[in-house]
Amino acid sequence: MSSVIETWHKIVETLDPSLMDNLLDEDVVFHSPVVHTPQVGKRITKLYLSAAMQVLNAPGHFTYKREIIDGNVAVLEFETLIGDVTVNGVDMIEWNDEGRIVDFKVMVRPLKAINAIHQSMGNMLESMKAKGQV
Repeated sequence: MSSVIETWHKIVETLDPSLMDNLLDEDVVFHSPVVHTPQVGKRITKLYLSAAMQVLNAPGHFTYKREIIDGNVAVLEFETLIGDVTVNGVDMIEWNDEGRIVDFKVMVRPLKAINAIHQSMGNMLESMKAKGQV
């Protein structure tokens, strides 16, 4: 397994966003399943990924089911719950030769899950903004 993916698993397991500081490239591009345009830059990507970890990482529910790694690209399939909605999705991660993530795309199904993520992420980002984390 790639050290990038090992580090990503550690971040998800510990919910420690500070570990992203050395993992994300300054010009990383984040593709959200609910935001129309790609988000560019380390700061905004870390913000979205931190919020997503809080929303998607329901205790005892978030699991990676499968992963495929080919060179500097990985696809990680996950499942979790938001309330009573089962979320199935994939994280598509690409990194450079320095071991920094340059592209992170999240795809989710079904539509009910996308709607639940959209609402929960909006609430989480507002909460983070109120606490001065944004």
